[in-house]
Amino acid sequence: MKKILAFAISALLTVNLVAQDAEKIIKVSSPNGAPSIALASLAEKNPENYTYVAAETISAEFVGNKADFIIAPVNAGAKLYKMGKSSYKLAAVVTWGNLFFASQRKNFKLKDIKKHGVTLFGENTINSSVALSVLDKNKIKAKDIDYLAGAANTQSLLLSDADAIVLTAEPALTAAKMKKQNITAYALNDLYKKATGFDGFTQAGLFVRAETAQNNPEAVREYLKLAEESCAKCTNDVSSVAKACAELKILPNAKIAESAIPNCAIRYMSARDAKAQVEETAKIDLKQFGGTLPAEDFYYYGEK
Repeated sequence: MKKILAFAISALLTVNLVAQDAEKIIKVSSPNGAPSIALASLAEKNPENYTYVAAETISAEFVGNKADFIIAPVNAGAKLYKMGKSSYKLAAVVTWGNLFFASQRKNFKLKDIKKHGVTLFGENTINSSVALSVLDKNKIKAKDIDYLAGAANTQSLLLSDADAIVLTAEPALTAAKMKKQNITAYALNDLYKKATGFDGFTQAGLFVRAETAQNNPEAVREYLKLAEESCAKCTNDVSSVAKACAELKILPNAKIAESAIPNCAIRYMSARDAKAQVEETAKIDLKQFGGTLPAEDFYYYGEK
């Protein structure tokens, strides 16, 4: 009996040590802003292991092949993998669309886009492709379509032009609403669900380096469990995640973070379970995924 108890305690300690090691030694890179919210609860404990970069430079993290995990747009990871510039495989999808159509117009409705047009951000990106697709599938043909570089730019237009209709993203939308309370916004995800039946598109994923997965599968498995728990906190413990985001300077302050996080569609879904939804998103604009649907070996399913 004593031997059995000792073995059980030893096994439990081993599991705990693996989890602690995964939390302490794993190196993670992420774009600063909304995608990094997903792992904020983990980054707060070991901030030295988390690197935040400008969104437009995230491709260099894949090519550099140093981080054990990278959070990045799913399409970017898929495209680089197909091109042979990345060994990182998709382990999970963690964000499902933080985009909104917004305006200060009185009694603003989405159908107003038909008469007044819309300003999108990120021409020839997956975000603009998804936006155009859902408008089309919901029979909303824009009078005119203009483009600005990013969500910060459309946020500025939203604030400065009371007649403008824009596509913006959280947390920029929340920050704008705090300045102009008359802003009305509609979630792109609601239109996406009407068109596809899915609750959001596969926006950002958690990618694991092939070498890390091969050499340290137990730590990878444990870290993915921690990542899932961290994503869950974005729904069931928003205030603590908001504080972590403010402390890490992921978002400007806890007040904006607490309002924005629920609109960022953060939830963890393993690559195995998310594959069909990845392909649904890819079909909207295959060139954003490298011209074809991701190959089977792009997905990380864990140990065989």
